[in-house]
Amino acid sequence: MSGPLDGRLALVTGASRGIGAATAQALAAAGAHVILTARDARALEAVEEAIHGRSRDSGGGTATIAPMDLAESDAIARLAAAIGGRWPALDILVHAAAVLPQLTSVTDIDQNALSKALTTNVLATQALLARFHPLLKKSSDAVVIGLTSSVATAPRAFWGAYAASKAAQEVLLDCYAQEVRNLAKIRVAIVNPGATRTKMRADAYPGEDPASVKPPEVVAQRLVALVGEQFASPHRESVNPAR
Repeated sequence: MSGPLDGRLALVTGASRGIGAATAQALAAAGAHVILTARDARALEAVEEAIHGRSRDSGGGTATIAPMDLAESDAIARLAAAIGGRWPALDILVHAAAVLPQLTSVTDIDQNALSKALTTNVLATQALLARFHPLLKKSSDAVVIGLTSSVATAPRAFWGAYAASKAAQEVLLDCYAQEVRNLAKIRVAIVNPGATRTKMRADAYPGEDPASVKPPEVVAQRLVALVGEQFASPHRESVNPAR
């Protein structure tokens, strides 16, 4: 069986759980070969096995795991070198990994926690764009998707650390989209998944009924559909429950 993404290579960060894992599986189901990255090797193996199991049953895509910590020095550079040594181009980059610092007042923000969030949410975004830009340029139609949050553009009390990191991430993605728009076939989408049933959501809203928000598969299906759309770059959207 063939899929709309047959022959395409995708890289998904934060692919061990939540939206990242669901997106990796959806991309593979559409025919892409997906490189899965996250810190938890065992969880990545479970996602990889789910993809391979589905592939055996329906002829879908395949996956390769690359356990890594985005915050580790030179980790992204090593990953880019490894991928570039095996594949000629990167067609899809989904940056789903993120760190949510403790929700607290600006005056009480822990500097170490803020630094960790900035490293994963901002510095890793820049490193991914920089290191994978050469491979993205070699694609006939590359798509970069960065996941954001409503607090990046509508800040809320006690969300300062996370909001600041996601706002900075959005700026990097937007600027990159403008810089490459007329130079390469690379399109950038900044997507707010909205209220979604993830561990991060549970940490932020511990009293919320998980069943009251959409599952990550809803977001994943929208992201896969977005890859196939000819949107103007940079593109921004929110995924609502009605999709």
